[in-house]
Amino acid sequence: MYRFNQILLSGIETELPPRIVTSEDLELRLDEFYQRCNLHRGRLELMSGIKERRFWEKGTRPSQGAIKAGQKVLKSTNIDPNEIDALIFSSVSRDFLEPATASVVHEGLGISKNAMIFDISNACLGFLNGLITLGNMIELGQINHGMVVSSESGGPLVDQTIERILNDKSMTRNSFKGSFASLTIGSGAVAAIVSNSNIITEGIKILGATSRAATEYVKLCQGGVDDSVSETSSGFQDDHQPDMQTDSEAMLHAGCTLAKENWESLKNQLDWTNETPNHFICHQVGRAHQKLLFDKLDLDVKKDFSTYELYGNTGSAALPMALCKALQENKIAKNDKLAFLGIGSGLNSLMFGAEKI
Repeated sequence: MYRFNQILLSGIETELPPRIVTSEDLELRLDEFYQRCNLHRGRLELMSGIKERRFWEKGTRPSQGAIKAGQKVLKSTNIDPNEIDALIFSSVSRDFLEPATASVVHEGLGISKNAMIFDISNACLGFLNGLITLGNMIELGQINHGMVVSSESGGPLVDQTIERILNDKSMTRNSFKGSFASLTIGSGAVAAIVSNSNIITEGIKILGATSRAATEYVKLCQGGVDDSVSETSSGFQDDHQPDMQTDSEAMLHAGCTLAKENWESLKNQLDWTNETPNHFICHQVGRAHQKLLFDKLDLDVKKDFSTYELYGNTGSAALPMALCKALQENKIAKNDKLAFLGIGSGLNSLMFGAEKI
């Protein structure tokens, strides 16, 4: 459990990829499989609630989206890059395994040479783990400002999934279920600055957080790359073929059960009730997840701010991108209480209580 006294989310900005791809667009590419298995178009949007998602142009590195989002948040907060004492890159998507992608972002943003820079990767919870890490550093008096960035690139995974489905002539309606979650993935970047609230007094004050794990479900969602990864002379991996298999239904129920346990922990930590938050900002998965989550936790779904309809599931960037959009649309008023409900494969859950000041 974590309690914070002087942690402020002083700014948050997103960078949206330029390519809009609808669920119908993906189904048109899957037409051969749909016809063979007697599936009707519209199924993907109907089951997920996802109308469209965004993809980067081919060849775009995760660091590039993170740099653009980072430039935006430095400008909107009017904080000098030399004042950033720590930088964390928190995506599943990375430019390469070594060095840390944070190194590329650090150079691109011109952040202080004295800053500590590193990657944190924890499925869909990486960004929230980054917030806690920076918060602890502020509470310890080690830094005054830190930045956490995420830039997920879902396009290659979706392309590889479609190719695999079309090439596997033995795939049936039933075996297709393991690939369904991969077709809900989108892309996007987000950057946030966490500051000492004694220095900056307006923003989202982080009150506390709780975490909970259910690693007996680690096999429900697993992803990686195949052995055909090749490296160019520049050090970039150009031919990686990402793959992911998910037991969506089991993941849905196990994840929401874990979320209920962690929500009870957060309420006890902050002395909250189900009615305390004015807004819920959740990891963005899809319609079925939203419904079961709010039913399971007995929460008012009208307080949820969702973006999965337009962005899909953008991994570690999903929850903070939703928060940023809610702020941009002036949905969050001063003194509003917020609950960030994070769930990631593993299974892990990380939840925050916050207040706009």
